[in-house]
Amino acid sequence: MTLDTPFDEGDLCAVRARIRSGEFTAPTSRCAPGRMQVNMVILPSEQAETFRAFCDANPRPCPLLAVSAPGDPRLPVLGPDIDVRTDLPGYRVWENGAITDEPINITTLWRDDLVAFALGCSFGFDAAVAAAGIEVPHVTQGRNVPMYDSTIALTRAGVFGGTMVVSLRRFLQDRLNEVVEISRRFPQCHGAPVHVGDPAEIGILDIEQPDYGDPPVGTGVPVFWACGVTPQAALRRARLPFAITHSPGKMLVCDVPATYGEILNIAS
Repeated sequence: MTLDTPFDEGDLCAVRARIRSGEFTAPTSRCAPGRMQVNMVILPSEQAETFRAFCDANPRPCPLLAVSAPGDPRLPVLGPDIDVRTDLPGYRVWENGAITDEPINITTLWRDDLVAFALGCSFGFDAAVAAAGIEVPHVTQGRNVPMYDSTIALTRAGVFGGTMVVSLRRFLQDRLNEVVEISRRFPQCHGAPVHVGDPAEIGILDIEQPDYGDPPVGTGVPVFWACGVTPQAALRRARLPFAITHSPGKMLVCDVPATYGEILNIAS
């Protein structure tokens, strides 16, 4: 499956089946427009309380939507048949702050003490922007969104801290206010931008060289949103013995909609 092969809108059965089989391993920005997509962090239960405190302290980059019970790979509030071991197109395995593997399935790595955290993703508002007649270039071109380490400070919780990762989209000036207002209606998908304009003001010296994802496409004003890859930067700094995350841009596609103004207050 190539990057330029989108799924049919709303075809969740096809999305999940092709991801579970390992047939689709690309970024999910074009999958099931209008459905919630989530970032994933999977940690041993001994770190779960501290990580949840980190999310609560930093809701813009870490909008927490759901938390699994220890050892349970399901997230039924996001979809009755979701299995976090198989339903993402790509994973990262972290050991002592370093990526040691990037599998497409983590069934053999699953343990009874693991807790899965689902965090909202900016892909959730991309469809609404497109529906307003505004091109979202990385979506239309089937590319991964560019993401950067910034100098925007996070609120520390235990071993988790550091600076925010941000994602970039470029829009023409005459549509910029509209884009900002649309994204503001999606607080569960990072909400309004955290920065508009000069990338250097948030520590990004070369916009053409993202730290994650593909180089930017399109023209216009650079607009930056908080990004759910932020926990991966925090994991790198924390140097935990073991953790699993999604691979940037390769999200869990959920059954629930990403709708205007709806805060999915379902984390438990």
